[in-house]
Amino acid sequence: MNKISHIISWVLSPVLIPTYAVFTALWVTMLAMLPVGLRINVVLMTFLLTCVVPVLAIILLYKMKIVSHPGLNHRKERYIPYVITAICYLGAAWYMYRIHAPEWMYMFMTGGAIAAVVSCIVNAWWKISAHLAAMSGYVALLFRILSDGIYICNMWVLISVAILLTGLLGSARIQLRCHTFWQVIAGAANGFFWVYLLTSL
Repeated sequence: MNKISHIISWVLSPVLIPTYAVFTALWVTMLAMLPVGLRINVVLMTFLLTCVVPVLAIILLYKMKIVSHPGLNHRKERYIPYVITAICYLGAAWYMYRIHAPEWMYMFMTGGAIAAVVSCIVNAWWKISAHLAAMSGYVALLFRILSDGIYICNMWVLISVAILLTGLLGSARIQLRCHTFWQVIAGAANGFFWVYLLTSL
C-alpha cells in the first residue's frame, strides 16, 4: 500500500500539477483551436518553469544538506522550497501574461503561488498539505472552465476524475503519514479557494 501511495504522491506532485492543468486548458477549451506546436511550446515552458526549476533547486538544497530528503517530509525544511515554488509559479504567470494567454490562465498560476505562500506561513505551526493545495487548485480550474462555458468536451467527466484523484492523493498522503486528515483538508481548501477566487475576477 505504501508503494502505491508513493507512486500517487509523485505522479500528482505539486511540481507536475501546473503542467497537467495547462495541458488540459489548451486541449479541452476553445484554446484547442490554436496551432498544436504553439500549445506544446506553452506546455513545455510551463513544465520547465514549474517543475524542472523547482526540482533542480530542491536537489541542490539536498546536496547542500539544507534539506534531509527530496520529499521534504520535515515541516521546518519546507520554507525555502515553498518560496522557490511560489516564485516559479509567478514566473509562469508572467510568461503567460507576456504571450497574451487568457487572464484565467495566468491567474491560475498566481492562485497557485498565493496558495504556496499561505502554506509557507501556516507551516510555521502546522504541516499543511501542498500536494492537496495543488490538486484542488486544478479541480478549481476545471470548475471555472465549466462555469465560463469555454469547454469543448464533457467537463463533468474530467471533474469527476480529478475529484477522484484528489481523494486518492489525500488518502495516499495520510497512508504515508505525511499529513493528518485535517492537514489534507486544509491544503485542499487552501488551493481551491485561491485558484477559484482569482480565476473568477
